[in-house]
Amino acid sequence: MAITVILADDHPLTRAGLRSYLEKDREIKLIGEAEDGSQAWDMITELKPQVALLDIRMPKQDGVRVARMVKEAGLPVAVIILTSYDAQQYVLASLRAGARGFILKTAPPDELSRAILTVSKGGLYLDSEVANAVGDKDFMPESISSREREVLLLAARGYSSKEVASKLYISERTVQTHLASIYDKLGAKNKTESLLLALKYGIVTLEELIE
Repeated sequence: MAITVILADDHPLTRAGLRSYLEKDREIKLIGEAEDGSQAWDMITELKPQVALLDIRMPKQDGVRVARMVKEAGLPVAVIILTSYDAQQYVLASLRAGARGFILKTAPPDELSRAILTVSKGGLYLDSEVANAVGDKDFMPESISSREREVLLLAARGYSSKEVASKLYISERTVQTHLASIYDKLGAKNKTESLLLALKYGIVTLEELIE
């Protein structure tokens, strides 16, 4: 069954280009288009798409705000932020708001398809250029153990601590201990930031995340 998607962008030409590409992908079904954040929110609540592609800057409600509303409402909608901006502040703000993907508008079309497929399955997808927008070049993280790396990858793919524990044959408490260690070593506040930094420092790759 095709993945249902809504698209929100206040630029008609951008929407037309994205629509043209998405309609060619048989694994994706575009079910709505919005020209501002308020319309996007209405479509999300009424149409209940699996994925919402949201421009980061729109009238009335920006993409980050809509992503936060989705998260606070507990809706099962995976948000992907579309943007021309790749600064760290936008990446982290989007992910903290609950977005599951962050794609630059300059990305190849097939990368958007991969992003939609990944987030629809509960994973996290970051544009390859986005990973370069985070982290301190002078910071050298402590070594991450192979087990900690396994835990981080599984958690980033959307598995709960209980599911990670089951897959690795360890206790749920041990999973939490590993995550806490990872955050400390990378200087991260949560799973999202730890993943961004792990990508930045080459500890994990995007290819591993979308397996």
